[in-house]
Amino acid sequence: MARRWRWRGRAATALALAALLPAAAAADGIASPLPGAAPGDPARGRAIVANRQLSLCLLCHTGPIPEERFQGNLAPDLQGAGQRWTAAQLRLRIVDASHFNPATIMPSYYKTEGLTRVAAAYQGKTILTAQQIEDVIAWLQTLKEPVQ
Repeated sequence: MARRWRWRGRAATALALAALLPAAAAADGIASPLPGAAPGDPARGRAIVANRQLSLCLLCHTGPIPEERFQGNLAPDLQGAGQRWTAAQLRLRIVDASHFNPATIMPSYYKTEGLTRVAAAYQGKTILTAQQIEDVIAWLQTLKEPVQ
């Protein structure tokens, strides 16, 4: 029974993501900005990543934000993200990291279906807005220097 529900959750997620994904980029990324979002602002994106109450990025990732202490080391360093991934690839990873790794510990920042153990106050809500995700992508795209 649990397996059937897990499959339905994944199917619902796939359908929801399919609406966002152009057919040509469906497997690797989301080519277009998220609906309703303006072009991202790198300064706002950096502030979102640095804000531990909003995004939790630095809980797992290290990034070129020297004023923030105690950055994570469980996930890839954000330095060089703009060199390693395209905006479309970053968008899909932030929207739904489980698309690439079903066992990931990274939250799906723009997914509302097929999730487990979500507090009632947060059900049906995304962690970040479409605009916030576009801002984060804009900042990550500026990070072209490889990790040293």
